[in-house]
Amino acid sequence: MERIETGVPELDLVLDGGFPLGSLVVFAGGPGTGKTILAQQICFSAATPEHKAIYYTTLAEPHNKLVRYIRGFDFFDEDALEERVEFINLGDLLLEDGSREREPLGPMISEIVRACFEREPSVVVIDSAKALRDFVDQTALRKVLHDLTGKVAHSNTVVLFLGEYADEEIEGSPEFSLTDGIVQFAYEAREPVDRRWLRVRKLRGANHLAGKHSFEIGQAGITVYPRLETVAIVRGDGPTGGERISSGIVKLDELMGGGTQAGDATAIQGPSGSGKTIACLHFVVQGLEQGERCLYVSFQETPSQLEEKAASFGWDLAAAREAGQLAIHHVPPGELDLDTIGAAVRAQLADGSLRRIAIDSLGELVFASREIERFPAFARALIGSIRARGASSLITSETTTLGPTPEPLAHLSFLFHNVILLRYIEIESEIRRAVSVLKMRDSDHARGVWAYEIDEHGIVIADEQLGGLTGLLGWTVLRDTPPTGTS
Repeated sequence: MERIETGVPELDLVLDGGFPLGSLVVFAGGPGTGKTILAQQICFSAATPEHKAIYYTTLAEPHNKLVRYIRGFDFFDEDALEERVEFINLGDLLLEDGSREREPLGPMISEIVRACFEREPSVVVIDSAKALRDFVDQTALRKVLHDLTGKVAHSNTVVLFLGEYADEEIEGSPEFSLTDGIVQFAYEAREPVDRRWLRVRKLRGANHLAGKHSFEIGQAGITVYPRLETVAIVRGDGPTGGERISSGIVKLDELMGGGTQAGDATAIQGPSGSGKTIACLHFVVQGLEQGERCLYVSFQETPSQLEEKAASFGWDLAAAREAGQLAIHHVPPGELDLDTIGAAVRAQLADGSLRRIAIDSLGELVFASREIERFPAFARALIGSIRARGASSLITSETTTLGPTPEPLAHLSFLFHNVILLRYIEIESEIRRAVSVLKMRDSDHARGVWAYEIDEHGIVIADEQLGGLTGLLGWTVLRDTPPTGTS
């Protein structure tokens, strides 16, 4: 089925390629949700001199005001006005008293149908379609829309109806039962930043992506971030054959039987200051030294701060970034949104060259969701997408500093192939650091506890296992035998 692309690539992904030709689609949502901006962006993208875009207004804002507000967007083209994009006021046709009793909305429908067949526009927009209710009752409106959808279906035009409809109106109004598509827009107040999202509730002839999809309004216009759980994951199980990859920490690889398996998702848990970020840097630097392309997703350190921290251990991230071998995606507090983060990771995975991803940390991801019931599905989709593209991941998770260690991954540990625990322990009135491998799926691993230090080389794990420790998972650590392996 032929489609008109919207000019917003990720929205086209949501729509299964765009809007089918000959369809009538309703953009429904409250004021300020982005309906008008998206419709105008589609007009400027889809219009050509041969197949214009026609933007009809009913009783909405004056055209000069509409144009003034969109001049600041990148998609606006002054030269395209009249030549490719026309703004036409339907107010006079709606107010023609002579035809209203004989044929309600007749002149307006005739104008739209004439334009679709005689002028063959790519897109026709009616803003606001809800204003039509001021001129006819529901029975008459249903008949008018039935006639319009039937005639438009035989054209190559996409007709967009824009209106400030509430949820309950979408359920039972004639505009929605007779149209080919419904795109719902919403503005959601939440902390620390509000968000906008859209949902395709109906689109005939398309296998569209379900769910809420976040979007932003910026200089470029509308930017959509498809919901990761609904984006098709590349088929396949990722790397096979049992290939091992190094963590960048020699002794840790030994404890894990030679390293993790390629494509694995590994969680590294530990309290603040235990070295989780340094472990991520080890992981990424090891990949860079092997010529692999890597991605570091950071919620705390900026790219320059990460480069500075890495440099203190003798690692040059700046050169790798400049060469395009390393990408660092910093997520500031104002952009904590799962869909935005998911889109950034998908973009890096797109060409299949990425081999390692470090995400620091899981806690910020959970906070970003603010939809705790959604997060397990998102995390599973994220890890599955990474693995399906042949990449391995290391994700950090914060634990408590003192006392018994609760389960920081809640009910998400099943998502990870490997789990490594960093922690503080008290031995003979001295606070030490210790590491253990809690879990490796389909692989044997060491089950003891090893002391480690952080020096100018990064994380250095002792050669010998800590011996004679009891109650390490509780409040106290009791030693039954003289200390070993703590040098």
